[in-house]
Amino acid sequence: MEQIDPTAVLLQITLIFAAAKVGGEIAVRLGGVALIGEIVAGAALGPHALGWIREDAIAVGLAELGVVVLLFSVGLEMDFGQLRDVGARGVLVGSVGIVLPFIAGAGLMFATGQQTITALFVGTALVATSVGITARVLQDVGLIGEQESVIILAAAVVDDVLGLLVLAVVTGMGQGGFDALRLGILVVETLVFVGLLLTMGRFVMRDHGHRVSYLRIPHGALSFALLVCLVSALLAGVIGLAAIVGAYLAGLLVAELSDELELKRDMEPIRALLVPFFFVLTGARFDLAAFIQPSALAIGIVLTILAILTKLVGCGLAMWGTTLRSAVRVGVGMVPRGEVGLVVASLGLAAGVIDGGLYGAVLMMVAVTTLAAPFLLPPAFAFRGGRT
Repeated sequence: MEQIDPTAVLLQITLIFAAAKVGGEIAVRLGGVALIGEIVAGAALGPHALGWIREDAIAVGLAELGVVVLLFSVGLEMDFGQLRDVGARGVLVGSVGIVLPFIAGAGLMFATGQQTITALFVGTALVATSVGITARVLQDVGLIGEQESVIILAAAVVDDVLGLLVLAVVTGMGQGGFDALRLGILVVETLVFVGLLLTMGRFVMRDHGHRVSYLRIPHGALSFALLVCLVSALLAGVIGLAAIVGAYLAGLLVAELSDELELKRDMEPIRALLVPFFFVLTGARFDLAAFIQPSALAIGIVLTILAILTKLVGCGLAMWGTTLRSAVRVGVGMVPRGEVGLVVASLGLAAGVIDGGLYGAVLMMVAVTTLAAPFLLPPAFAFRGGRT
């Protein structure tokens, strides 16, 4: 068993946390949001730049815990009735919003003479919105309670699930086969998991959740809420979904009790500690040298434009019948790709179906859409327009 140096571990944790807070403070003082500073700090100190921050198991674990806590806290702030009212629209936006990006990304690759499996991987990299990025921006700028924000988050969860299903299919094809049975099992498991949480889980929480106030241990209600979050996130991961889907759904369940037990207030210091790890590690994964290669620049610019326009158009069309303002807000909110695009690009590179130039192009798309979100969302919510 490899010996772990506790001092080295503590140094890494300290560096990441300090980088997040310093970067966030600078970004806020410059008129931006802390998220931008955290990502930029991670890119500057990560393994592809200064090399002070390493992407080891402990850092990755803290980053995963951070994004789980973020989505749980976002769920806590949601009104279940409001989510139910916009649920159908959210499913429509999330479903329609993956089609145009996939077609555009794959089509661009076919147009440049790439093989089919390469085109499918690049198309998949454009599919899923980063729930973590969008949720953090909406929280930071105080827009989380807007109706369009609820639609955006519901749609982002939906297209995250659909994106993982698409990735499962494409990865299987890249490995020389396609397991239809496994895909079918994953779909059934997903429907059962989400259905049970939002029906039986909500019933149990609504009728019996108040009993946690009887716990005698310090912060008993908060401990119970965190346990629900972690178990739900774990179950989501076990069946092949992103853990953040389970965390978000757990937040929706516990939201029934959040005001009574002051859970949102108690979650604040936990968020302040853990959430920045996710965004610093996201920045650390950006290989700056990869996306400034001449072979990556041109295709990266086109890919980035397509990534932005297809989400704006696709998700905007799914808002047909509402106002132009709502369509713009939702379309902009679905733009950031974040960690999902990075995962797809890394898998494609490891499988040998994406070369260094295309890998850099996908990284450019991920970086630009991620960093653009904090700048685009506030003006989008200030936009005024008529009906679509």
